[in-house]
Amino acid sequence: MSRFNTVINRHGSNSVKWDTHNDQDMLPLWIADMDFQAPEEIKQVLQDRLNHNVYGYTYSTDSTLDAIRYWMGHQHQWSIENEWILFSAGIVPALSTAIQAFTNEGDKVLVQTPVYTPFFEMITSNKRTVVNNPLLLRDGTYHMDFDQLEQQFQQGVKLLVLCSPHNPIARVWSKEELTLLGQLCEAYDVLIVSDEIHSDIIFSGHTHFPIASLSDELSNRTITFIAPSKTFGLAGLQASAVIIKNETLRQQFTAVQHRQGFRSLNIFAALAIETAYTKCEEWLHELLGYLEENAKYAYEYINNKIPELTAHNPDGTFLLWVDCSKLNLSSEERLQLLREKGKIIVEPGEKFGQGGEGFIRINIGCPRQTLELALERLQYAVECLTTNKA
Repeated sequence: MSRFNTVINRHGSNSVKWDTHNDQDMLPLWIADMDFQAPEEIKQVLQDRLNHNVYGYTYSTDSTLDAIRYWMGHQHQWSIENEWILFSAGIVPALSTAIQAFTNEGDKVLVQTPVYTPFFEMITSNKRTVVNNPLLLRDGTYHMDFDQLEQQFQQGVKLLVLCSPHNPIARVWSKEELTLLGQLCEAYDVLIVSDEIHSDIIFSGHTHFPIASLSDELSNRTITFIAPSKTFGLAGLQASAVIIKNETLRQQFTAVQHRQGFRSLNIFAALAIETAYTKCEEWLHELLGYLEENAKYAYEYINNKIPELTAHNPDGTFLLWVDCSKLNLSSEERLQLLREKGKIIVEPGEKFGQGGEGFIRINIGCPRQTLELALERLQYAVECLTTNKA
């Protein structure tokens, strides 16, 4: 039996996923937070540190930097240097820092919708202007709209926030797509902030390419965000890294961090990063197999048993993008149906901006029996609607 089949009761742990809804009969499938136990190696190193009983100020050592450099080379064939690496408490704070460091108020920052909601929030809260470059859906697959992208770049976009792999649609961009995107950024002098937090969760037949790894020119105009949080279930430890080759850009980023008062990761975050990237590859290999089977099961279940819905086949991540437009419901009506009839909570597609209308995002990073129950509830909710219509 897989270790990932174990169902853990997360109620009462101050879990954002499980404890922010009062009804304990609800199955939360919304926030991108897996329900699996973290690797035993991470648990042990944290327990050892906990047993020390003194938790004073600490600093990140070269061993943490070495672990990140090893992981990027071994896992993603990108050779980086320790001096390129900075730390952040999370991807969202790092994004806000980057926006402040590399743009001015009123500047245009481009996103490719539908996309991770904090992208919009960090742009607007920092008084920058959001430019939407909606992805194109053709024959069941999303593609970048390069023609519109070039037109938008011509109008003075300063920064592109790339989601790679893409959340919520679970596309893993090809080398060719990223190369063309990079060429446009070079031609119009657009900086790239690349959120690659899901880059370790890639299914068979697909390969993640860090966009900064594709050329020297791109490595000098790209700010890359990575973290073990999605991969190893460590979001609560607030541990992420920022990779910036260009020394000038790195100094600009660091200057904003200093103004914000950020100094270093906490005790447990640094240990978790180091352990995850040096001792947990076997755990990840097993996880990928489990998630891929979950994705296959959910994709086939929805498309075969719930004809009113259409699931998109994910290239990676633990997210499933589902078209509910045939239900002809508003976002609120759709969510209400799933809550009241199905007892499940999902993310509405509208939350992700233009192109998300009529969709939902489902988190499949859970034990199979939880996923099976969730899909049965989804099917029942849809059947309730169609029966009522009849």
